[in-house]
Amino acid sequence: MSKNTLFDKVWNRHTVRVLPNGQTQLFIGLHLIHEVTSPQAFPMLRTRGLKVRFPQRTFATVDHIVPTSIEGRKRPFMDMIADQMLSEIEKNCRESGITFFGLGDEGQGIVHVIGPELGLTQPGMTIACGDSHTSTHGAFGSIAFGIGTTQVANILASQCLLVQKPKVRQIKVNGELTHGVYAKDIILAIIGKLGVKGGIGYAYEYAGQAIEALDMEGRMTVCNMSIEGGATCGYVNPDMRTLNYLRGRKYAPQEKDWERFMDWSRDQISAPNAEFDDIVELDGKTIPPMVTWGITPGQVVGVDQNLPEDADPEALVFMDFKAGQPIIGTKVDVAFIGSCTNGRITDLREAASIVQKHGLKVAKGVKALVVPGSEMVLKQAVAEGLDEIFRNAGFDWRGAGCSMCLAMNPDKLVGRELCVSSSNRNFKGRQGSPTGRTLLMSPASVVASATAGEVTDVRQLIAS
Repeated sequence: MSKNTLFDKVWNRHTVRVLPNGQTQLFIGLHLIHEVTSPQAFPMLRTRGLKVRFPQRTFATVDHIVPTSIEGRKRPFMDMIADQMLSEIEKNCRESGITFFGLGDEGQGIVHVIGPELGLTQPGMTIACGDSHTSTHGAFGSIAFGIGTTQVANILASQCLLVQKPKVRQIKVNGELTHGVYAKDIILAIIGKLGVKGGIGYAYEYAGQAIEALDMEGRMTVCNMSIEGGATCGYVNPDMRTLNYLRGRKYAPQEKDWERFMDWSRDQISAPNAEFDDIVELDGKTIPPMVTWGITPGQVVGVDQNLPEDADPEALVFMDFKAGQPIIGTKVDVAFIGSCTNGRITDLREAASIVQKHGLKVAKGVKALVVPGSEMVLKQAVAEGLDEIFRNAGFDWRGAGCSMCLAMNPDKLVGRELCVSSSNRNFKGRQGSPTGRTLLMSPASVVASATAGEVTDVRQLIAS
């Protein structure tokens, strides 16, 4: 088993006890909730006569069902179930004394975007949320678990989570990335190599020169999709880049505690003599812009490559592709930039810079959306004029929310539309239409493809 890794250190420091069945009762330092997986949890507590044990350790927002159009955000929502879900979390937080970032609050946004930007997410923490992409927070050197509604209730009542300790795999991405290749391409390449089930029973530690060179938002993108590779969670060891990101944020340690916090953070990192259960290495220089072609994130190729000759027949039929065909040149109907994977300010800056530098316009017949991951991202983007760059290019600029990532709101595909998306899942029906099709890629690649009207190699655009 692994020894002296960050994962082992954080796990051991938060272990309450080990049960006879081998599960660990783990204390959870930070609990995040949203409107979809929490409404059923609070009645579970009331039925048992329990209260929220540590309300100061739980923070709430709304993101999944929130409409992103300006007119759609007015209450009550046209979708009465969505409006009821919002009313439930408002009531539950009010009654339980939980801090809530609702519509109109500057802290509102996708739960995995607001946690870091508010400084709630910190090195050495255990974090849980009723959302599968909670692994995002591992970018800060924390252990972050996606959980179900029953576990949400358990944490509300006890601040503890029962979980089996996984093994630890280190994934080293060596070398430098080439121009036009981003964090999203790294994680898609990793999942393509190891498979969507390759991480089952493992926590992933991301390391190597290419990972260390990423900014914090790039690291969040990589950790975000750990779950798509089957891993329990994913993390990056904290460094000065981590600390510089957190300094001065609302819930981060303040100046009088900062030196102690820096020492604490340094103490979390995997030791030089750390032992891993497995080590996998990739050469960052060989990673091209990646594009999924099928119905799982593991069905992925480089943009300049062809689909596998032995491609999954079910996926080929659903996507209307043929084995061995090139992915480049595939006609695009919809383009989406956003989600907890790629809806942060650096994502929007890079996409907007490409649009502006090359004077791009959304291609005729393509519907393109840009959805900031939070109110803070939106505010910053507007201050920098990014919204105008996108609007002038023909993109639809929206309010903060999950939007078309999972379509639990009005933003949905229609019929057989094909969407190039910066989100994290390309499952059948994921974007709202049971027959809609999704190609995952980086925001830069989404811009290139949206403006060309077909899947395009962003490197060629950047080089021009």
